[in-house]
Amino acid sequence: MNAINNFIVKIVKMMPKPVVFIFAKKYIAGERLEDAVKVVKELNAKGIMATMDVLGESISSKKEAEDAKMECLRVLDTINENKLNANLSVKPTQLGLGIDPDFCYTLLSEILEKAKAYNNFVRIDMEDSPYTTSTIELVLRLKQKFENTGIVVQAYLKRTAQDVVEMNKHGMNYRLCKGIYVEPAEIAYKERQEVRDNYLKLLQLMLDNGNYTGIATHDDYLVEGAYKLIKEKKYSRDKFEFQMLYGVKENLRDKINKDGHKIRIYVPYGKQWYAYSIRRLKENPQVAWYIFKSIFSLN
Repeated sequence: MNAINNFIVKIVKMMPKPVVFIFAKKYIAGERLEDAVKVVKELNAKGIMATMDVLGESISSKKEAEDAKMECLRVLDTINENKLNANLSVKPTQLGLGIDPDFCYTLLSEILEKAKAYNNFVRIDMEDSPYTTSTIELVLRLKQKFENTGIVVQAYLKRTAQDVVEMNKHGMNYRLCKGIYVEPAEIAYKERQEVRDNYLKLLQLMLDNGNYTGIATHDDYLVEGAYKLIKEKKYSRDKFEFQMLYGVKENLRDKINKDGHKIRIYVPYGKQWYAYSIRRLKENPQVAWYIFKSIFSLN
């Protein structure tokens, strides 16, 4: 199946962008901030929270990082002006982590200052393994000055349990996800059940310590496991929320919402939707099969 998926990735990359966008638009709010605002308003009307993300990955110049920072500030202004129930997610490499960690810290400090003024929150995303340590160091440094930030951790990395033990000492706010980047077996669990088991172990480690946790998953098994853990341990509902990607498993999203749990949807937007989509396909070729089916099942 992997060979088929990789072959489909190649086919998708040869398709015209407008054709690929037919699929991508289900999972991306659009190219403009206004598109994301519309989506967030629709989610908020259903009692669902959001986190907004400006699409874009690692950059090659400080000018690009400055531009990304300005867009993040514009997002925070827009959230405040429109009274949206939403916060902001950022990728540290988009803000220059790979160029200069101190420079990245300065840009993120500006973003967090504005978020603080609006009583809002900024989530620092986790990227692939070359940036794991530097991202943790960055967030811990920011936490010394700002309470309104938190990190993403990935359950498939073998190091994550020890990272969580250390970050728990600092009252970290987490988003816990499985992880999507392709990593070597030396540092990452490869079997599906191994990742699931570690996910639930990490979730308990976070919640037992009193850390606020975003339970980010589309896996019914993990949602059921989280429900069971919450019931058995009697965790307060103000200490966690569920999180999902925009356009993915909306029936599960609605069930969690109906069950009375807080749920937040990750809403990406921006002109770099194509690069984002192709990168995601390379990291997780199985997604290409769903794209392929979606494109050719359109009426």
